[in-house]
Amino acid sequence: MSARNPRRWVILGVLCLSLLVVVIDNTVLNVAIPSLVEDLHASNSDIQWILDAYMLVFAGLLLTAGALSDRFGRRRGLVTGLILFGGASGLAALADSSGELIAARALMGVGGAFLMPGTLSILTTVFDDEERKKALAIWSSVLMVGAVAGPLVGGLLLRDFWWGSVFLLNIPIAVLGVVAALLIIPESRGPAVRPDVVGAVLSTAGMTALVWGVIETARDGWSSGRTIGGFAVAVVMITAFGLWERRCAEPMLPMGLFRDRNFSGASLSVVLMSFSAGGLLLALTQYLQFVLEYSPLKAGAAFIPLMVAAMAFNGVGVVVDKKLGARVAVAAGLLLLAAGFGVLATLSPGDGYPKLVIALVVMGMGSGTMGPAAYGTLLGALPPERAGVGSAVNDTVQQVGQALSVAVLGSVLSAAFSSHMPDGVTGPARESIGDALAVAAAKGDAGLAAAARDAFTDSMATIAIVGVVAGIAAAALAFLVLRRTPSAPQDAPAAPVDVAP
Repeated sequence: MSARNPRRWVILGVLCLSLLVVVIDNTVLNVAIPSLVEDLHASNSDIQWILDAYMLVFAGLLLTAGALSDRFGRRRGLVTGLILFGGASGLAALADSSGELIAARALMGVGGAFLMPGTLSILTTVFDDEERKKALAIWSSVLMVGAVAGPLVGGLLLRDFWWGSVFLLNIPIAVLGVVAALLIIPESRGPAVRPDVVGAVLSTAGMTALVWGVIETARDGWSSGRTIGGFAVAVVMITAFGLWERRCAEPMLPMGLFRDRNFSGASLSVVLMSFSAGGLLLALTQYLQFVLEYSPLKAGAAFIPLMVAAMAFNGVGVVVDKKLGARVAVAAGLLLLAAGFGVLATLSPGDGYPKLVIALVVMGMGSGTMGPAAYGTLLGALPPERAGVGSAVNDTVQQVGQALSVAVLGSVLSAAFSSHMPDGVTGPARESIGDALAVAAAKGDAGLAAAARDAFTDSMATIAIVGVVAGIAAAALAFLVLRRTPSAPQDAPAAPVDVAP
């Protein structure tokens, strides 16, 4: 076996620090929404675009950014992403209008598109097959810590500072990440190939149109011209991308990767997992603040059991994967996720936090069990020279799943809320719990406020059923498609990595 990088665990620490800045930022905004509405006079449409501008740009550029990192250097891509993300965070903190904040969030999406796959691609090249899933367990633990810590950190900041402080938090982390990356992480890249400009344009246009179409479903419905137009462009562009990549001499994403059952099966499992859980955090944050009347800080702390369970079961997932194979670990984790959604589906207005915490713990157990196996299987199927674009595929399928989740489950949540409200309630109070509570406060109508809280709890239980179905479907898919990969002989040399000084 070739010598392992003696600094690989320190490198993992730098990668996790870089990952943390993106994940915390994505979740910290959820608790800042009320402050944005008050200070920037942001409308519902503005809030959606503040959240969606990042996702639109991020998902659209992921494959292109991953391919560029393979071509020009993965460390260079990571550092570029950190600089763009940190700089755009400063602009976001200083924004004094919704439009400026939306523009800054879009620029943050550019940085995130280089940053997120960069952490996985470097991890893939630094760790060999024997240690990769252990490293991924730590990586996915940080992913969960960031997702859960975001609301908690946001609550702490919003208690004493203005909403812009949630963006300023990113800057020192990004600076530290840049310095550490330049000092510790070796440069690596794939073979020098001609840039696939056509493929980059088609993939960016196709993924952007897909996410745009998904976003528009939440605003205008599935039958609107903008929604249909977005999906139509996405189908044309993504189809053209696939056809081009098949005939291109030096494609940025070889289509042959998807003939590998483990790569395609893990990708589809991650899509379904992301779909089942993607809209959950936003819905639960509203439940905690609007229904249970928690402060932002208390709402953030309410997710700690989810984080602890996920971190604890990351180790369990690695053991199950090693003993029984990835398909058992992934399927078991997805079934646990489905069970957690099942607990949520039984939530009633009088249950409060005790039943919710049971659901969070079970879902954390599921996420921890499946995470290392799913990510490790997907990344283990990649040739070393495609680590960047392959990692971007992992991030892309997650983003598509989450975007579809927010659109589909958001539509279901909105429709269910309206249907559960009393017949006599009309206008904005029937459209969302935030509007209903605002109307109730203005009129001093305690009955309307109680009805809105009950309706939201019932509607959240409704969308949990979708999570149950998606989780079971993903578990079945994983068990049927994934195959156990034989371990490499101990004396086999590790795959070569092109390392530049």
